[in-house]
Amino acid sequence: MSRPSPAPGTTAPPGTPAPPGTSAPPRTALTLRGEVACPASLTVADLRERWEQHRAEVVFHCATSGPRHHTFEGPLLREVVDDAKPVFDARRRKDRSRFLLAVTGGDGHHTVLSWAEIDADFGNVPILLATAMDGRSLESAGSQLVVPTDRCGARYISAITSVWVGALA
Repeated sequence: MSRPSPAPGTTAPPGTPAPPGTSAPPRTALTLRGEVACPASLTVADLRERWEQHRAEVVFHCATSGPRHHTFEGPLLREVVDDAKPVFDARRRKDRSRFLLAVTGGDGHHTVLSWAEIDADFGNVPILLATAMDGRSLESAGSQLVVPTDRCGARYISAITSVWVGALA
């Protein structure tokens, strides 16, 4: 029997019981919210099934353990957020360039990206919402933000719980 999907844009905080007769979203769901026309709650399975999977072989230099080599697979952050329809005028580059993305992980880590980093007219960085790492599914661990152009792994956010999209005032 399949689990009913939560209404778009709705998730309870981790640990909150579901109302009687309903199913809680998986703990590995991330919310896509902010200044978007179509907020959503997305699981690793959603990210794997609804968008093309890209591959990134990365090396980041950890201050305590040296170089770390990993292979990640997942959709491009840009494509997932595009489907949520950010409320900027896509024809106006300066309107797009004032948007930010704040990513939060299950362990409380955060990072901020600019839309210009992922926009094809600007940085075009292939940032992933990883669904697999080193050939293993991240289904139970949650999606991971992967910034393949970063030298260190500080912006690799694990167990993503939220991606907020919004404009700088």
